[in-house]
Amino acid sequence: MALLDYLLGQRRKSSANKAKDRLQILLAHERSHAKAPDYLPKMREEILAVIAKYVEIEEDNLKISLDEENGFEILELNLVLPEGKG
Repeated sequence: MALLDYLLGQRRKSSANKAKDRLQILLAHERSHAKAPDYLPKMREEILAVIAKYVEIEEDNLKISLDEENGFEILELNLVLPEGKG
């Protein structure tokens, strides 16, 4: 039966569905980045500069995201600080 399914293209449908799902995920990811305001990269740099005055941090440890919930825009900042010296 598997040979018949293969010859009739049944396996291609499942791989096509997988490809379609992957494309939808990529498009959703791209759209979320396209909706981001132009000022976020500059804001990220400035926040890093201010924090760097007080604590030595790596740039990769700062994540900034902008979401919308219940009609409000939410700016979320996640920063991993280094462990303090005892």
